[in-house]
Amino acid sequence: MPSFPPYLSPWRETEKTLDELDHGSFRRELSSVQEVQLKRFEVTRPQGLGNKERGRVPRMARQPAPPWVHAAFLFCLLSLGGAIEIPMDLTQPPTITKQSVKDHIVDPRDNILIECEAKGNPAPSFHWTRNSRFFNIAKDPRVSMRRRSGTLVIDFRSGGRPEEYEGEYQCFARNKFGTALSNRIRLQVSKSPLWPKENLDPVVVQEGAPLTLQCNPPPGLPSPVIFWMSSSMEPIAQDKRVSQGHNGDLYFSNVMLQDMQTDYSCNARFHFTHTIQQKNPFTLKVLTNHPYNDSSLRNHPDMYSARGVAERTPSFMYPQGTASSQMVLRGMDLLLECIASGVPTPDIAWYKKGGDLPSDKAKFENFNKALRITNVSEEDSGEYFCLASNKMGSIRHTISVRVKAAPYWLDEPKNLILAPGEDGRLVCRANGNPKPTVQWMVNGEPLQSAPPNPNREVAGDTIIFRDTQISSRAVYQCNTSNEHGYLLANAFVSVLDVPPRMLSPRNQLIRVILYNRTRLDCPFFGSPIPTLRWFKNGQGSNLDGGNYHVYENGSLEIKMIRKEDQGIYTCVATNILGKAENQVRLEVKDPTRIYRMPEDQVAKRGTTVQLECRVKHDPSLKLTVSWLKDDEPLYIGNRMKKEDDSLTIFGVAERDQGSYTCVASTELDQDLAKAYLTVLADQATPTNRLAALPKGRPDRPRDLELTDLAERSVRLTWIPGDDNNSPITDYVVQFEEDQFQPGVWHDHSKYPGSVNSAVLRLSPYVNYQFRVIAINEVGSSHPSLPSERYRTSGAPPESNPGDVKGEGTRKNNMEITWTPMNATSAFGPNLRYIVKWRRRETREAWNNVTVWGSRYVVGQTPVYVPYEIRVQAENDFGKGPEPESVIGYSGEDYPRAAPTEVKVRVMNSTAISLQWNRVYSDTVQGQLREYRAYYWRESSLLKNLWVSQKRQQASFPGDRLRGVVSRLFPYSNYKLEMVVVNGRGDGPRSETKEFTTPEGVPSAPRRFRVRQPNLETINLEWDHPEHPNGIMLGYTLKYVAFNGTKVGKQIVENFSPNQTKFTVQRTDPVSRYRFTLSARTQVGSGEAVTEESPAPPNEATPTAAYTNNQADIATQGWFIGLMCAIALLVLILLIVCFIKRSRGGKYPVREKKDVPLGPEDPKEEDGSFDYSDEDNKPLQGSQTSLDGTIKQQESDDSLVDYGEGGEGQFNEDGSFIGQYTVKKDKDETEGNESSEATSPVNAIYSLA
Repeated sequence: MPSFPPYLSPWRETEKTLDELDHGSFRRELSSVQEVQLKRFEVTRPQGLGNKERGRVPRMARQPAPPWVHAAFLFCLLSLGGAIEIPMDLTQPPTITKQSVKDHIVDPRDNILIECEAKGNPAPSFHWTRNSRFFNIAKDPRVSMRRRSGTLVIDFRSGGRPEEYEGEYQCFARNKFGTALSNRIRLQVSKSPLWPKENLDPVVVQEGAPLTLQCNPPPGLPSPVIFWMSSSMEPIAQDKRVSQGHNGDLYFSNVMLQDMQTDYSCNARFHFTHTIQQKNPFTLKVLTNHPYNDSSLRNHPDMYSARGVAERTPSFMYPQGTASSQMVLRGMDLLLECIASGVPTPDIAWYKKGGDLPSDKAKFENFNKALRITNVSEEDSGEYFCLASNKMGSIRHTISVRVKAAPYWLDEPKNLILAPGEDGRLVCRANGNPKPTVQWMVNGEPLQSAPPNPNREVAGDTIIFRDTQISSRAVYQCNTSNEHGYLLANAFVSVLDVPPRMLSPRNQLIRVILYNRTRLDCPFFGSPIPTLRWFKNGQGSNLDGGNYHVYENGSLEIKMIRKEDQGIYTCVATNILGKAENQVRLEVKDPTRIYRMPEDQVAKRGTTVQLECRVKHDPSLKLTVSWLKDDEPLYIGNRMKKEDDSLTIFGVAERDQGSYTCVASTELDQDLAKAYLTVLADQATPTNRLAALPKGRPDRPRDLELTDLAERSVRLTWIPGDDNNSPITDYVVQFEEDQFQPGVWHDHSKYPGSVNSAVLRLSPYVNYQFRVIAINEVGSSHPSLPSERYRTSGAPPESNPGDVKGEGTRKNNMEITWTPMNATSAFGPNLRYIVKWRRRETREAWNNVTVWGSRYVVGQTPVYVPYEIRVQAENDFGKGPEPESVIGYSGEDYPRAAPTEVKVRVMNSTAISLQWNRVYSDTVQGQLREYRAYYWRESSLLKNLWVSQKRQQASFPGDRLRGVVSRLFPYSNYKLEMVVVNGRGDGPRSETKEFTTPEGVPSAPRRFRVRQPNLETINLEWDHPEHPNGIMLGYTLKYVAFNGTKVGKQIVENFSPNQTKFTVQRTDPVSRYRFTLSARTQVGSGEAVTEESPAPPNEATPTAAYTNNQADIATQGWFIGLMCAIALLVLILLIVCFIKRSRGGKYPVREKKDVPLGPEDPKEEDGSFDYSDEDNKPLQGSQTSLDGTIKQQESDDSLVDYGEGGEGQFNEDGSFIGQYTVKKDKDETEGNESSEATSPVNAIYSLA
């Protein structure tokens, strides 16, 4: 049978009150499963007992049980669900009682503790394995084992690297009856690596486009917490449009111009070291058609259209594509994430195919972009999809979720206690996905290699024992594992001959409420397992059946307590070796009942309301009646009066409206009754009349009077002034005292507007004077005239000054300071302070001095020594309470030693790593603030380059032994010195170290200028980089033509290092050019600078819009067919034209024909053409090619050859948009209109 320690018994020798019962001590002994069971336990009242006559008032159906009830029922829970325990005075194999977690991550700055504790009789001994090999603790001076424990302590105070001790550890606890094993504990040292250095170019993005800023934090252990801030440490505001993903990246569903107002830096916070590392910030450059960031547009109903941003259907930024899969382990949290781009910003909704989301476990995060399902189980597998939608459309992404499982217990093996010759079994059943395998061990060794035992049989997950003997005692281990984890359980087999014994104190008293259900438990132990029987009042048959039920573990349940159940109950445990018994006295108490409950009431403002609550209870129990308002404890102010059977509210105000609950409770039970109070405003007629009158501030209160004078209180009464048509809502009482701050008024208390009298709580030895201010919705009145003065009697101080500090201002003193007490805490005349100090951790006597100010300087102190400090208030009536000690330090002196063994390692062209040996603590002579490196640039490796030799510094806070100095200039000679810094200043400098940084990439070329003297050429000029950072190899120029959203082919030019000018011959007078220039060394190209050529004077936004429309039309099938038909028709007409021309003839120009020449013919109505006198002039509004050229037709039969064709071109959509010019001599120009035309176009018209 299960056994229990004596302190877990539900019975007591004498009756204990609620205050005496340490309910927390019981909870501390519970396992997690038992704790859950205890939380679920409740005391229920039988239905139908006096509830009908209670009418409409709701009563709690489930009331929390008082702590003693939990204690009385706790043992039944333990006996039903707890493991078998053997009293410690009996011999038993070892049992592991405490161990470290399986994945044990430790702080590298602290000593390492790997816990392993066990119990047994005789006490077990311990040894460890590391990586499955014996770990010899005696050979490592840093490793020790705690006394009477197996806990390992690895000490690094004398040096050593924690990383050297990483590995898998296992503890073995052994005595002569067996060996128990801990879990395999994987020890890992926390890591917080530095962020890799990188140069981030400005991110250029079009307004309205999506953007992802990648974080890519360094892989720490455990993983760091990621958050985004600006470089000025302001958090980045996140919303539906801008948010951080689970991977740490920052996603913009669409970029707006205001996003340029800050930069964006990813921060990683590491748990163990409590450090935050910041990535170099991203800078955004937003290209926009609306350059003015008008804040009024942010709340515009159609913000995007107002800013000229084209609306787009949603598309997914994460995850990519339309489907993905995810695996999650049972019991873990499932996090699904969908982040979409689009204009307007899309909304995200989540669904599960073939079912609903689990409402009890699912919650939405990150503005509905993430779905978290807690404590995943197999039924949560399936397909989930997220739907991203805006007014332009919607898309969805499907995520297939597979739930796997590490092993979990179905039937964990329990300790087996048998008598000689008995049979028994150990069962080890676990489930998982994939199905776990089961391996048995005995005393830490595989069962297959153990000596054969004819009394033992292994059947898969069960070991069967038959005719067990004393020699069969051992500890068995069951290890069940799959690819996702393992479970290890110890269960011992103990063979004992023990007569029954009771494990709880005798003759205890249990009090229960009438009609409740209760259980009586009788903890016992014996081997063989004793049988347990219950008797009442020492006579009669065994109690079982009817109102009684006896459980297998021996607990007696009384289903409904009646008055006749009161009496003495005896439990008797019997086995073949003897018997034992125990008794408990059960008292039955009457329940607590509210027989006259508060009624719902409707009251007018300013009236008095009384809520009744009359209670009947057991007279032997102490009754407490309390009130709740809106289910919160009610503060009983001076407008309320609480009596044993009622609550009275004087001068009811609107804020008094709400529900009032009367709570009648004893130490055993409680009862509730609720009523609702409705407060009516003033009648409509006066309200309307007052509303029409002008409102003003109230007049000042008058006739202040002090009555009921007491040692610590006084009643202040006043007459309200006129409220000037606006009701008074509050009164503020102020006071003034004439000792410390005469003439200064302080707020004392605040009271509702319906009150004109209040009892004021006062402090001792203050000469009070009061005044009152009235407040309404318009404002505050003038203060009333002051009341007469009232001085309270004195008393010793009840508190001491706060903010006590001890700090040195010089190397041989310590200044003790504190915040002086005010008049209301002085409590008497001649307030002074007794200052005490002594050196910490010494037996010397306290030094003391009496001070009237707020500081005292202790002189002739050693350098930086800790002191205990106490400051106690005292006046003429006595001393204040004994103060607590505060630790202060005497003054610091400059450090005496410099860091030694300073080592410099060049990491890259701009950073070095430093390593040094720490200084001895006695040489610091103060608090070690930091190690500091002073460094300066001695010279550059480039000849004739002047450098600044200004000293710079890098700080390494705390007691660190390594650090990184960054932001160095490449290709330079540096010198460096190290110092120790305390609160006083720098110590002596270390020896000077010299180092040289390698070549790096150059900075951006300076003063990059783009000039366009005419439409044919663009001149570029620039200056050399300010920081070459190496031997310059030249410059790289990249430029590209663009027209609206169309971008041409990129052209790359390389120049010598001395060239600083370049001329671009442009072939296109319409397109603009974007130039990107960078300098380069052997390491690579440096920071680039980008400029654009000036916009042509006639460039307008509609051109780009027209191009977009054309591009959209050009993709339509009907348009392509139409263009092909027109081209075929034009070809046929040209052939006919050539045939006609070869025959000769005259073709009138003015004759109107309905022959289509192209998509548009603006002069068709009058039969004329619009001729131009300029060659090579493009058609107004036409689009040129990206390279700026307008190519002539190379055919010998071109229209130009015939004198009336200009330069023609096909647009990007394939349409012919040529414009015709006439090549004529002067005499032809001056000729008449009827002259013979030779143009083939005229021939076309004549043929028509």
